[in-house]
Amino acid sequence: MAKNVLFVLTSNSKLGETGKSTGYHLFEAAAPWAILKDAGYHVDFASPEGEHAPIEQSSMDRDNPINQRFLEEAKSDIDNTIALEHVDAGKYDAVFFPGGHGPMWDLAGNETVHDIVRTVYEKNHGVVGGICHGPAAFVGLKLSDGSYLVNGKRMAMFSDLEEKVIGRDKIVPFLLAHTLREEGAIQEMADDFGESVCVDDRLVTGQNPASAQKLGEKLRDALNQSGPFPA
Repeated sequence: MAKNVLFVLTSNSKLGETGKSTGYHLFEAAAPWAILKDAGYHVDFASPEGEHAPIEQSSMDRDNPINQRFLEEAKSDIDNTIALEHVDAGKYDAVFFPGGHGPMWDLAGNETVHDIVRTVYEKNHGVVGGICHGPAAFVGLKLSDGSYLVNGKRMAMFSDLEEKVIGRDKIVPFLLAHTLREEGAIQEMADDFGESVCVDDRLVTGQNPASAQKLGEKLRDALNQSGPFPA
């Protein structure tokens, strides 16, 4: 049977109090989606509020063929995402969080997100992934033994330096890499905006949009290696 993967997109379209828009990063969703689809996996999309998930407009590169394919083939799914409260986490072999700045507001500290991740990671023995700001979903997330999901794990995520370079370090509610390091993550990073993907056990993470293609490949490989759900 084909394995099932859940992509969790942000519902947040507001970049803090700036009056500017945000959302999820198009290529960070599209590249892993295309790789998993081509590998025969079934992908569902969810978001905190359900229905349409906003795309960060700065990432809207329609000339990119992967983005174009995603917008065409996944249109119905991304326009009609499953509300997180209605997600049946028990059926998924993996859960993945694309970036964009949106997740910093509505996925960080989200207890419904945490419940889904715990189910996939602990009960299903599945794979958990995130890229760029997507790992905001892991902030404050504790496993059933009380330890942080990221504690002692090698991870890649949007770096504090990258946040400062793009001038959003004073806009986001917290610095993502700093916060995850405080929870015990061991950050691995490339130079600013370079490719960095990290696999530690069943946690697969990437630093930024330049890492999206490789992250998709590593996510696929981790799923290929993982066994079926426990009896």
